[in-house]
Amino acid sequence: MKRYFKFILLALVAIVFIGTFVFLYIKSQPQPVVYDEFTPKTMDIRKTTVVTGKIEPRNEVNIKPQISGIITEILKEAGDKVEAGEVIAKVKVIPDMGSLSSAQSRVRLANINEKQARTDYEREKTLYDKGLVSADEYDKIAQTWRQAREEVAAAQDNLEVVRDGVSKSNASESSTLVRSTVTGLILDIPVKVGNSVILSNTFNDGTTIATVANMNDLIFRGNIDETEVGRLVTGMAMKITIGALQNLKFDAQLEYISPKAIDQNGANQFEIKAAVKVPASGEQIRSGYSANAEIVLAEAKNVMSVPESTIEFEGYNNTYVYVAKGTGDKKTYERRKVVTGLSDGINIEIKSGVSAKDRVRGPKKISTDEPK
Repeated sequence: MKRYFKFILLALVAIVFIGTFVFLYIKSQPQPVVYDEFTPKTMDIRKTTVVTGKIEPRNEVNIKPQISGIITEILKEAGDKVEAGEVIAKVKVIPDMGSLSSAQSRVRLANINEKQARTDYEREKTLYDKGLVSADEYDKIAQTWRQAREEVAAAQDNLEVVRDGVSKSNASESSTLVRSTVTGLILDIPVKVGNSVILSNTFNDGTTIATVANMNDLIFRGNIDETEVGRLVTGMAMKITIGALQNLKFDAQLEYISPKAIDQNGANQFEIKAAVKVPASGEQIRSGYSANAEIVLAEAKNVMSVPESTIEFEGYNNTYVYVAKGTGDKKTYERRKVVTGLSDGINIEIKSGVSAKDRVRGPKKISTDEPK
C-alpha cells in the first residue's frame, strides 16, 4: 500500500513540474503585434488657441466732486443704473477761513461802493432834472451805480459759494451735488457718508465718488504668447466663454493687438482686446469676469485627414505613413511618403500620398490573446 502511495505522489510531483514548465514556456513566447488601422476621412480642420483674460467695460468713468468737503448723503449704490446728470451724492462745504474772510471783505467793500454810487446818482439826477448837467454826465453816473449794484450781487454770490458751496442764483447748478457725467451702471462707490473729499487739482487726482460704465459696451482683454501673435489680424472672430456662465458663449471681434510685448514669468506676451457682442437674452455680464477666448488661427475645409498618431516624422519636412497591404497572416505595411497640411493636434490634413480607400496603420498595441 505504501508503495502505491509513493508512486502516486511522484506522479503528482511530475505533473506539477511539467505543467509549470509548459506554462512558463507559453508565457515566454513573443505575443503577436497588432495595429490600429484608420481610413482617411473628409472633414474640417481648425487650428485654434485659447487666450485667458477678463471681461471689462470699454470705458470706466470716475465721478469726482467739484468742491472739497464732507459727504452728507449718498443717493445711489453699486449696481444701480444712473442717467447722465443724475445726482449720486451730496457734499457739504468746509470753507477755507482765508477765502471766507476775503469773500466777506469783498461784500463789505461792495456795499460801501454801492452806497456811495447811489448817493452820487441821486445828486446827479437832481441836477439833471434842473438842466444843470448834460445827459452824458448823467448817464455816466447812472452806469457807475448799476455797476456797483452788480458788484454787490457778485460779491454776495461769491460769499455764498465759499461758505455754502452754492449761491441762490445758481442753486440748480450746485457744485455740492455730485452728478454722473455719463449714463450707465454704477460699478463702485468707494466713499461713505462722513468721508472727506477733495476736488482734483495739479497735485492730486481728487476723490472718486463713484465709478460708472456702460455695460452694453464690453471688451475682452487678455495676453497671447509671442509664438502665436504673428497669426492674428484685427477683425478675426472669437468665441468667449465665461467661467461663471459656463453654458453660454459670446461672439467677439479682435480689434487691438499690442505692438509691444510684456514679460510675464519669463515669457513674452502681447496684449489683445476684442469687442464683445452683448447677448440680446439679457444675461448680465459683470465687470471683471474671468473668461477664455478661442481664436481660430487657421482653417481647412473639406480636406482628407488621418489621426496625427499615424504620421511618422523624419527630418525637417519629411512625413510618412504605413499603408496596409493584404489581409490576415499575409498582411504587410508599405511605408509611403505623404504631404501633410494643417493639424489641430488630433487630426492632420493629407494633401497627397494616400487615397480615401487606403487603410493607414496607427499605433501598435499588444494583443492580450494567448498564442495558438
